[in-house]
Amino acid sequence: MLIGTIVTFINLLIFALIVSGLIYLFILLVKALRKYLKAEPIRKEKAETARSLGEVLKSHRTACKMTQEFVAEALGVSRQAVSKWESGVSHS
Repeated sequence: MLIGTIVTFINLLIFALIVSGLIYLFILLVKALRKYLKAEPIRKEKAETARSLGEVLKSHRTACKMTQEFVAEALGVSRQAVSKWESGVSHS
């Protein structure tokens, strides 16, 4: 009888640990989602910055009467890369 009680107690303890672990994982997931949702304005700000940097690049390039091909060759990148920079699609 005593062994059966101990086994039952251990089973309840294991069950409690599993449930508490699942609750902890749920809390971590909620925290991560809240952080992700709060980060949206930062992503928008980065996109706006990339777009404005691209506009500056394009205005200087056109003011100097340079083509995208010329700038790309001078920098050692593709013309498509310069185009993406100017449009704000890519800033790498």
